[in-house]
Amino acid sequence: MKTYQDLMSVNESEIGKFCISAIQDFMSTQEYKASKEGEAYYNKHNTTIEAFQKFIYTLTGNRVVDIYSANYKLKTLFFRRLVTQQVQYVLGNGLTLQESENKQKLGRDFDFQLQKAAKRAMSSGQAFGFWNYDHLEVFGYADTNHDPGFCPLYDEETAELAAGIRYWFKRVGNKTLTRFTLYEADGYTEYCKNIEDEIEVVQEKRKYKTITTSLQGQIIVDSVGENYNRLPIVPLYANDAHESELVGIRESIDCYDLIKSGLADNIDDSSEIFWLLKNTGGMDDIELAKFLQRIKTVHGAVVDGEGDGNASAEAHTMQIPTEARRTMLELLRSDIYEDFQALDVKTLSAAAKTTQEIQAAYQSQDNKCADFEYLVIDFVQQILSLAGIDDEPSFTWNRVVNIQEQTNTILSAANYLDDETLIKKLPFLT
Repeated sequence: MKTYQDLMSVNESEIGKFCISAIQDFMSTQEYKASKEGEAYYNKHNTTIEAFQKFIYTLTGNRVVDIYSANYKLKTLFFRRLVTQQVQYVLGNGLTLQESENKQKLGRDFDFQLQKAAKRAMSSGQAFGFWNYDHLEVFGYADTNHDPGFCPLYDEETAELAAGIRYWFKRVGNKTLTRFTLYEADGYTEYCKNIEDEIEVVQEKRKYKTITTSLQGQIIVDSVGENYNRLPIVPLYANDAHESELVGIRESIDCYDLIKSGLADNIDDSSEIFWLLKNTGGMDDIELAKFLQRIKTVHGAVVDGEGDGNASAEAHTMQIPTEARRTMLELLRSDIYEDFQALDVKTLSAAAKTTQEIQAAYQSQDNKCADFEYLVIDFVQQILSLAGIDDEPSFTWNRVVNIQEQTNTILSAANYLDDETLIKKLPFLT
């Protein structure tokens, strides 16, 4: 991948070409490809099973597509479910700041944008938050059908994000129009690579903030551009490995979907009755087809025997072995939740659980979410710094509780608590 130092070594007239080259290098990396896969699985596309195709071999050894047997491509949306579960567990109640007026300075949709960044980070491994004067915008890592991509340019010495290129494509006939914006610490420049493959500057470099002075709100007296003290784009990582959360569980999800689809294929292929014809060796394929057609239409057929043999037709059905598949599917489901460190609600739904049992069931998810929360808090603190806000961010997690047991515990201490504290602690009120 290209770096910030590579950008600094390019002449100003060649920056547009450099950006195209940097995007191409970025899209050829393993990180980009893994990010695309993570985005696809989150967006309900199991690319492994979608590409799966059955083949058969002819008598001459040629491989041809099997168009005769069933080929179900069932998908279980494990990854989307797990990502949503973790994000809503940590961020479902929104960001809390010590000073309520500071939250208003972040924009009305800050919590939504923060959740969006977290989902994109977990799917791709990382996402980027752009503080645009008074609100947060989210840049995804890999481009998707509905969102642009972002090619980061890191500093070789500090490994910090020093610049970046946001890009998106648009098909025009049989050619592709590319738009991209180069973000640097001292401003951003917009470019376009048209269908003639010529690179044009759509918008010259401009500063991130524009401060205007007007006379009685009507006539603009002065307009001054201003930048931040650093690049106003902050990365949010899904984990300390900076990898998609799909890594490590993709194979289990693929195996689950393939086994489930294979079982559906077997049920479909063996759902009809098979006929075994005895003493009818002279029948060719056409005659067998006519026999089956007659069975379907009039529900009966006449079988002629050869020589002295007695011709007969026997109906047979196949028994599908399901126990081994069911066991494997349960094992895979358990492994997926365990490896992701997520709570499978089936483990809590069997009977009423005590607070200790619920806490024990949540322990693995709590550990993982606490690790993720540190990354989110670091991200938010950098955004607060860019916005000029001095505050401490925190989050209230969503969790299943035994309300009756917790209520009784709090009420037992009511004599030692003031009314305000008591109301805050009662779970069915807060």
